[in-house]
Amino acid sequence: MSISTPGGENRPGLVKVGGKPAAGAKPGTKTTTGGTGGKTPPKSGGPRKPITPIKVNQGRNWGPIAMFVAVGVIAVGIIGWGAWAAFKPGGAGYDWETRAGGISGINHVTTELKSNHTYNPEKYEQSPPVGGTHSYVWQQCMGNVYDAPIPNEHAVHSLEHGAVWITYRSDLPADQVAALAAKVEGKEMMLMSPVVNLDKPISLQAWSYQLKVDNASDSRIDDFIGALRVNATQEPGAVCSGGNTATGDKPLTEEQVAALQQQQQG
Repeated sequence: MSISTPGGENRPGLVKVGGKPAAGAKPGTKTTTGGTGGKTPPKSGGPRKPITPIKVNQGRNWGPIAMFVAVGVIAVGIIGWGAWAAFKPGGAGYDWETRAGGISGINHVTTELKSNHTYNPEKYEQSPPVGGTHSYVWQQCMGNVYDAPIPNEHAVHSLEHGAVWITYRSDLPADQVAALAAKVEGKEMMLMSPVVNLDKPISLQAWSYQLKVDNASDSRIDDFIGALRVNATQEPGAVCSGGNTATGDKPLTEEQVAALQQQQQG
């Protein structure tokens, strides 16, 4: 059986509640059609209860954090050590005069040292000399290692250009001579030679500075070279090439200098 709507359309499955009972039905009963079995269909389309999200408790990953912290600590340590090494007394961050003054045992001649030229032999207050009147020609100081004494007058001219002159006593052991030579060979503004009757095994000279030590392994040698090479100069920008390469205890005469100049020009 179907229930007709006012429009005459048959709609199966509808439930009619109240109103007049259909023909043949007992009063007070509900008339149903379709397959609902007499049950009221569930409501649909209403608001849904919000779903509470499930929280996942994940542990913190400490591995990358620990690595980051370790790298940061190492970086800070390196920077701190570099700053200390640069600005400690004698470090590269200090000006060269301060660095030189921090070298234990260094002698700084503060009286005025003449820098005029001569062809004559000179007498010097210091031995080896650290400055004063000198030859017109410098001793070549392009990392030259001389195996015999050289004229003081030429060596002093090299000091005027900013060279460091390493000297040693003739009885210095061969291994120490070799260690000193390794600090000189191939390095511009450096020269080395033996000196007769030197009062200490090793003596280093720069213009107005001197340091005497007993052993080639003394760390002050490197400090002296690092502070004064090129810096202790009376003629900034002067070169060390083209100088005298002859050994001996006498400076070149005027005639010899003229011959050397002609040789260089030719």
